[in-house]
Amino acid sequence: MICKEKQDHYIAENVMDRRSCTDIICCILFMLVLVGYMIVGILAWLYGDPRQVLYPRNSTGMFCGIGPNSDKPNVFYFDILKCATATNIMAAALNGLQCPTVQVLNDLCKFSRTASFVLSVWSTCALTGSTRPVLGVPFMFLRSVYTFYFSVYISIDFKNVLNKLLPVFFTGIWYCWNEYNTLKGSTVTFQDVGFTTNFNAYLQIKDTWLAFMIILCIVEGILLLTLIFLRTRILIAIAIIRESSKAVSYMMSTLFFPLVTFVLLLVCVSYWGITALYLATSGAPVFKVVALNASQGDCSGITGNQTCDPVTFNSSSYPTCPSARCMFINYNAEGLYQRNLFNLQIYNVVAFLWCINFVIALGQCTLAGAFASYYWAFSKPGDIPTFPLSQSFIRTLRYHVGSLAFGALILTLVQIVRIILEYLDHKFRAAQNPCARFVMCCLKCCFWCLEKFIKFINRNAYIMIAIYGKNFCVSAKNAFMLLMRNIVRVVVLDKVTDLLLFFGKLLVVGGVGVLAFYFFSGKIPVPSGSFQASKLNYYWMPIITVIVGSYLIAQGFFSVYSMCVDTLFLCFLEDLERHDGSVEKPYFMSKNLMKILHKKNKKPKGQKD
Repeated sequence: MICKEKQDHYIAENVMDRRSCTDIICCILFMLVLVGYMIVGILAWLYGDPRQVLYPRNSTGMFCGIGPNSDKPNVFYFDILKCATATNIMAAALNGLQCPTVQVLNDLCKFSRTASFVLSVWSTCALTGSTRPVLGVPFMFLRSVYTFYFSVYISIDFKNVLNKLLPVFFTGIWYCWNEYNTLKGSTVTFQDVGFTTNFNAYLQIKDTWLAFMIILCIVEGILLLTLIFLRTRILIAIAIIRESSKAVSYMMSTLFFPLVTFVLLLVCVSYWGITALYLATSGAPVFKVVALNASQGDCSGITGNQTCDPVTFNSSSYPTCPSARCMFINYNAEGLYQRNLFNLQIYNVVAFLWCINFVIALGQCTLAGAFASYYWAFSKPGDIPTFPLSQSFIRTLRYHVGSLAFGALILTLVQIVRIILEYLDHKFRAAQNPCARFVMCCLKCCFWCLEKFIKFINRNAYIMIAIYGKNFCVSAKNAFMLLMRNIVRVVVLDKVTDLLLFFGKLLVVGGVGVLAFYFFSGKIPVPSGSFQASKLNYYWMPIITVIVGSYLIAQGFFSVYSMCVDTLFLCFLEDLERHDGSVEKPYFMSKNLMKILHKKNKKPKGQKD
């Protein structure tokens, strides 16, 4: 199959002409890693036994709560102090520490977890009603409540918002000063009030209004200086935000694309967790014939090397040794698979990080391709493709899997180094060496900055890949050089757009938080009476949960706007450098942007304006 595609007519011929498969070697390597990841998962599924985590085991290696012991979910062990005082020291050293009175249940106590050392403590499965549940019982999984969230698209005029912010803040400053002046003679302090959920109590303190007034003055000053010195760039940022809103309004499906990314991330996390669980529980249990009391009868024939099956074991097979039992010794650690369990766990983590970063890269490149098709449509919305998001998704999977995997691999390597540094820092923390801690802190800080820089480069490289279809290295270089040539504009526009998007998130989260407060505090009555706020012991917990959930949802949907702004901004910079407004090279930017930059497209001869 020849990987070539002629782009549609709506794309500028000098911007997105032809593309082919990129970074094929990295694509093949990523596919091989995925195949190896699936093989690791299959091996873990075959050899792993999650019952070792879900159910307790007694000293014979039998699971409590299932099989023959289905009516005995709890595990007990004997009082180790009484076992030690009743056991001969030499016999314990030679034959293993065993309790001589295995039939007495009055001295039993709870046993939480079984492992290879369980031979040293006698344990047995017990009935459900004989004691309280203990720490070895099956994990109790919390019920997950799935709520369907839908979003309503609202177009906001940010320019009017900024123009109205100054008088709003000025009014707030005046109100705070008035309240402060009213409470000037009050002697109530924060120490007198302490911590309380009654917010009105803090409003009776004059220092509260003084703090509000200082904060509003600082914000007012920052906004005023910003509007004075960065007015033109703010207008450009507002125009790009407005274009982003139009782009999203023409492609409403992009708002729900984060759900696809979320599902893919959930699959990756679930696969990693299940594989890690099965790898951790790999290895069949080993049972051997052991003489509990070698002084009874002739037990010289039992050497401890004879394997057995606890289900089919019969002590009558050893008539000369009445204390012969089939005991659980350990888990099988022999064989190539068992000896490399630690290496497989490392492979599981590395492949997991690579897959996570690839899924995020796939989402970013898909959205960038959809929004780029909007910008490079000369006549909007007529030249916008019918299904821009699906076309971008298919185009990305068909041609640029290798490039996305390359960028994800670079980020994964940096994250692995950070994990290693965190592990070493945890191990060296007890040393209390100031020099070592300083060096470790510097390394962690440097690699944190490096990870942020790699994410920034990858994000812009994916946008260039979606526009031009070049490989990762070329796209990353072109994006970096383009941004460096417009460094001042990049810094200002990036911070301004981040600020505007932050205000949007703050508006959503704050509105939902206020609504949740009035609802859970009982100030909003529920007509049906199905919910009563008085039954809540502490209504701040559901409020905090709702606020955190709304922030995560807002973050997901506003990430679409953020990606749209970044994509249109890079397209805008490319448009400025490649075109001059002539008939042969017309600008693709909106008329509002051309008006701000004092640019316009020339009309062909004979055509009236």
